[in-house]
Amino acid sequence: MTLHRKCFSWIPKCLLTRVSGTCRVHCAQRLYHRNVGLYTRQQNNRHETYSLSKFGHIGLRAFHGSQSLLLSKILSVEEIFSKPLMQEYLKKVEDEYDVCLKSLNTTDGERYNEEELSQKRTRVSVLTSLMQQIRDLKLKQKEFEETEALLKDNDPELRELAEMEREACLTAIEDMRQTILSLLVPAEESDMSDLVLEVTAGVGGQEAMLFTAEMFDMYQSYAAFQGWGFDILEYSPSELGGLRHGSASISGPLSYKKMKFEAGVHRVQRVPKTEKQGRVHTSTMTVAVLPQPTEITLTIQPKDLRIETKRASGAGGQHVNTTDSAVRIVHIPTGVVAECQQERSQLKNKETAMKVLRAKLYSMKLEEETSRRYQTRKLQIGTKGRSEKIRTYNFSQDRITDHRIGKTVHDVRGFLLGEDLLDDMSLSLQQFSEQETLLEVLGDNGS
Repeated sequence: MTLHRKCFSWIPKCLLTRVSGTCRVHCAQRLYHRNVGLYTRQQNNRHETYSLSKFGHIGLRAFHGSQSLLLSKILSVEEIFSKPLMQEYLKKVEDEYDVCLKSLNTTDGERYNEEELSQKRTRVSVLTSLMQQIRDLKLKQKEFEETEALLKDNDPELRELAEMEREACLTAIEDMRQTILSLLVPAEESDMSDLVLEVTAGVGGQEAMLFTAEMFDMYQSYAAFQGWGFDILEYSPSELGGLRHGSASISGPLSYKKMKFEAGVHRVQRVPKTEKQGRVHTSTMTVAVLPQPTEITLTIQPKDLRIETKRASGAGGQHVNTTDSAVRIVHIPTGVVAECQQERSQLKNKETAMKVLRAKLYSMKLEEETSRRYQTRKLQIGTKGRSEKIRTYNFSQDRITDHRIGKTVHDVRGFLLGEDLLDDMSLSLQQFSEQETLLEVLGDNGS
């Protein structure tokens, strides 16, 4: 509490006797008012840290990464802003914004027709948020420079307070830069979509099916962790309690954006329950993440569909093998098939099968667009395709490694809980993907 009392005791005296010049008075006043609040926030943060530490799985797990690999791929915000190409691009955006604004606010606008003016209004609207962040960043950087000057003051107490303000400025600058980067990355239409999740056992027999069931449970837990809806569309269990194939509809804010990089082949290395000699086996399972389109983004003509009904098979009660409740829908132009027998009602199964079919067709459409867009570009993050091995779960070493960004975390059981460890991995993949897209944008506009 000593520093807190100092904020009230010595600053007024400092303003009256030691600080000369308008700029220094302004800086010292700002330090006084802001650091009273900063000290209080720091005290609160200490309490929050202590509270979180009571739960070992929150924030206390160690992160282990291949540092050389990570540093060569995932850049810090400071590293991106230090690139000349980044500064050139921001200057170009500022110039474009000023030109558009001037043409709309002066008589210069008379030189343009209505269509050109409309385009400039749209461009100004798009750039307004970005320009505000750029200007705020410049002001904060100027404030940081003024604070740096106060660190050379002869008064040790003023230097101590200036150091606290310096740290606050650095944090604010980091946040502003991150916001600018987010605004520069083009938004993908599908990122705001809900999704259909499909999991399928791969190589490894019963062990692959057991692992598939664990993965399906992990994603269900992750949906609950995020507050999303999770509706099971299909669940085909194996004899030993595993899962041959399963699908679910996941709905909620940013659900597809957070889940899309889970698509691909997941590999598990462990001693199976069926192994009597203690040998480690390698098995696989496949995840497909299909964005759920709206009626506007994808239209399916009824004449392009062939709808078949049949009797449900497998475990499920009296309706199995007694009624034609199972539905199979074929999209004739593409040959894509969707089936459902989860419900007793044929009508509900038809609705579910149509939802899955729409998701599959929409995913094919997006993949075609992505292929055209990136055909000349090497995608480090991967294609999110079914055939790509993306992650290894090694139980004997208690590690999970994502092969696309070289990131490794430990605590396999904790990861399969579908909580903070999975969320951290998802965030890292998003950051890398956004940086990759951003560097492409800078390259395209800087050439």
